[in-house]
Amino acid sequence: MKKLENKVAVITGGSSGIGLATAKRFVEEGAHVVITGRREKELKEAAAFIERNVTTVAGDVSRLEDLDRVYAVVKEKHGHIDILFANAGAGTIAPLAAATEAHFDQTFDVNVKGLFFTVQKALPLFSNGGSIILTSSVSNVLGLPGFSAYAASKAAVRNFARAWTLELKDRKIRVNSMSPGPIETPALATTTGLTPEQAEQAAAQFASQIPMGRRGKPEEIAAAVTFLASDESSYITGVDFAVDGGMAQV
Repeated sequence: MKKLENKVAVITGGSSGIGLATAKRFVEEGAHVVITGRREKELKEAAAFIERNVTTVAGDVSRLEDLDRVYAVVKEKHGHIDILFANAGAGTIAPLAAATEAHFDQTFDVNVKGLFFTVQKALPLFSNGGSIILTSSVSNVLGLPGFSAYAASKAAVRNFARAWTLELKDRKIRVNSMSPGPIETPALATTTGLTPEQAEQAAAQFASQIPMGRRGKPEEIAAAVTFLASDESSYITGVDFAVDGGMAQV
């Protein structure tokens, strides 16, 4: 029996990186997956990579009407949700002295507002006994210069997991946050605002800060998220599950 046999899972930010690797793993474990992302082309490429049991819906989690459209598709196609991986996130570098209102608003619109309503709007479809996993970050406990708005947004995500664990306990819905360290995804070079040279330097610096001496792979995060989504973690709720090579632990 596969770990997620016949489960219905929704993954935001599912067209690349951690979200895509997790969607692939979920399907391998028997789930039917609905993935969202802002770019239709990347979603089509993701669906081709996953190959089967996947539905794509383009949308921006910071736009509530887009979330409504996502869940309308889920309701029509599957009727319920067993697993939600609220993974979509944004993070650009901006030192305190140089940060703009637009930088702050974009960070919190996606990472906090978007995640909040991603979960809220899923609840009417959610099966009792299901699992919600929220992508936080090691930055929720670390000071990272230039990433203060991002780190604060991820600390908010950590607290959502605490509060929602209590709010949803009567429905036996488990809520956990998952905090990756630096991972080998395109995001460092494509979404942070760094030049290719700066991204390469940042990757080397991150590796030097990690006891395991390297960045993680998306598939390693996917394995951890699959554990939290499955019945193997049936007595785990409210935790922040660090998957960071020890970066924030020692």
